Amino acid sequence: MSTKLVSKQDLLRFRAETQLDLDAPVMTALLRSPEELLHELQVHQIELEMQNEELRRAQAAMETSRDRYVDLYDFAPIGYLTLATNALISEINLTGAGMLGQERKKLIRRRFARFVAAEDSDCWHRNYLRVALHGDNQSCEITLQRGDGSRLPVRLEKEDEEPVVRIALSDISARKQAEEELRIAAIAFESQQGMMVSDPHGVIVRVNQAFTHLTGYSAEEAVGKTPALLKSGRHDKTFYQRMWKTLTQKRYWQGQMWNRRKNGKIYAEWLTISAVTAPDGRVTHYVGTFSDITQNSEAEAEIHRLAYYDPLTQLPNRRLLQDRLSQALAATTRNGRCGAILFMDMDNFKTLNDTRGHDIGDLLLAEVAQRLHACVRGGDTVARLGGDEFVVLLEDLSGEAEEAATQSKLVGDKVQEAIASPFRLNGREYHCTTSIGISLFRDNDVTVEELLRHADLAMYQSKNAGRNTLRFFDPAMQAALDERSALETDLRQAVKHQQLRLYYQPQMESMRGVIGAEALLRWVHPERGLVTPGDFIPLAEETGLILPIGLWVLETACAQLKAWEDNPHTRALRLAVNVSARQFHQPDFVAQLERVLLEAGADPTRLKIELTESLVLDNVNDAIAKMQAIKAIGVGFSMDDFGTGYSSLSYLTRLPLDQLKIDQSFIRDISSDSNGAAIVQTIIIMGKTLGMNVIAEGVETEAQRDFLDRNGCHAFQGYLFSRPVPLAEFEQFLDSNRV
Repeated sequence: MSTKLVSKQDLLRFRAETQLDLDAPVMTALLRSPEELLHELQVHQIELEMQNEELRRAQAAMETSRDRYVDLYDFAPIGYLTLATNALISEINLTGAGMLGQERKKLIRRRFARFVAAEDSDCWHRNYLRVALHGDNQSCEITLQRGDGSRLPVRLEKEDEEPVVRIALSDISARKQAEEELRIAAIAFESQQGMMVSDPHGVIVRVNQAFTHLTGYSAEEAVGKTPALLKSGRHDKTFYQRMWKTLTQKRYWQGQMWNRRKNGKIYAEWLTISAVTAPDGRVTHYVGTFSDITQNSEAEAEIHRLAYYDPLTQLPNRRLLQDRLSQALAATTRNGRCGAILFMDMDNFKTLNDTRGHDIGDLLLAEVAQRLHACVRGGDTVARLGGDEFVVLLEDLSGEAEEAATQSKLVGDKVQEAIASPFRLNGREYHCTTSIGISLFRDNDVTVEELLRHADLAMYQSKNAGRNTLRFFDPAMQAALDERSALETDLRQAVKHQQLRLYYQPQMESMRGVIGAEALLRWVHPERGLVTPGDFIPLAEETGLILPIGLWVLETACAQLKAWEDNPHTRALRLAVNVSARQFHQPDFVAQLERVLLEAGADPTRLKIELTESLVLDNVNDAIAKMQAIKAIGVGFSMDDFGTGYSSLSYLTRLPLDQLKIDQSFIRDISSDSNGAAIVQTIIIMGKTLGMNVIAEGVETEAQRDFLDRNGCHAFQGYLFSRPVPLAEFEQFLDSNRV
């Protein structure tokens, strides 16, 4: 039996005498035997050793995992690198270092941009800024200029993790090579004709079997040489210079060439050279396709057909038409008779192509060609210029211009009637019309190009008259075209030379007097004087000049609003500005407007943009989205010329409008036309119901103003108050009309 360290009585006596506070666990330990204590210590030591072993195993596993991660990171098939905020490399794996062609330790703290090929430098900087500044993680493809001078195309996948940018590099050289091979193969080897492919410097890199058959040179003999290998000596230096000039400008050349076979025999070939371009537009290869035409009458006939006839309709093309027109002009000088050309364009042909596909469009063009042939005499020419444009050449008409015009109009009417009959295309019926322009000629008094241009002008007059019509060329058309061209040239200089002005027409209210103005564009030309908007705004729209002009109007109007802020009599004025459809539908119009307001420092709530119904209806959803974004800035909207378009409550209620402007055509006869008066009353009620204010333009009489005022329209604009006037006169008007 084991002996206790102390008895329980001794322990209690010891605690009483010493007055020590011994808790239960301590007293229990003191009462245990040495064997019990030794056993407990041994158990505890075993537990500690087991815990240490588990710790060692965990540490070893962690080190193994870390080593595996390092191996995976360093030897991954993709290069990984980290850029600090200053675009210096702060970390890179071994694969990435291999891609850059440098030792890893030499890459740390080096600028990554130094390894980007010069042609991709701008691309890299743009993409890096998008990542670093805006968090844009889009990938891009660039070429690296490696440490040893070699080049490597890579794909960059970027991840913005502030304050660093992490980049993954993928070697795409194999894919690039495959793409290049496919481009070459697609162009060079789809035909059984002789073919050779050269690099941009003219060195042959590949030929096909037909090349070997026609020239006698094997691929091994040709590759690495230039096409001069085949020179016959029959073409001079000027011939080749013209050929290369055409290739450089048009990326294409076609013609007959004399070459020499390996056996020394000279032969004629029909050669076509096409440039192969990379996605960025650079020429990477040239592909030459040729066939022997020395004694091949069929080939010569085919060449003639391709050169002079349209492959789709088999009608004469522009080249043959010009030749026949030249002969016809000469004939009129000899025989004193008139001729005419009918220039035709299919109405709404683009819609057919877009909705039914180009295959159906080609079927229609072929059918039209057959119907045109049936409408003319055997000696007349029907030609296709391209697209949906056809020309009919009528010869041997009357010597009297009026009678010749009547004869050509009869043919034109017959053509339009034939085209208007339904077409059956792939089992479906299609209806089509054509617009025709006619130009008469006699006595060889015009050139071929002038004659075609005259007929083209007449055709566009037909289009403008509503389509499916016929118009004759009038010399006045050419004069108008020359005037338009001169006006366009002057208009391009108008902004630069500060010839544009903003005139201001007051907008009045019954109780408050002047509440604002509409800014109206005027052009003060140094020679033409004051050019009215009706003369130059349509031209600006057609040519795209409306965009810089519209921007100038916004900048000038906002600057004027800012200037008015300093005057207590003008700071509350609102300024209305008209915005064109082309300007409004620009993708960045909202941002542009916001920038103009910010730069001018103008109060957006004082600016009002006037839109027309047709502008909004062009793309209702886009218009609503833009209007809501502009409203968020604080700018207001007025619907100009309201009531003249196809007004619909379904879209009107969705538009964030502040104002409806009643068109002056309804105001003009408001006191004498009961229908007009009813329309005006309806618009006023509609505007108020939708929570908009209403303003009337074109108010010229007291009776008109009184009618509007009685019916709830208390805002006016028109000659009764003032014409549009320059800024100084407008401000004088303000001084004399203070309430």
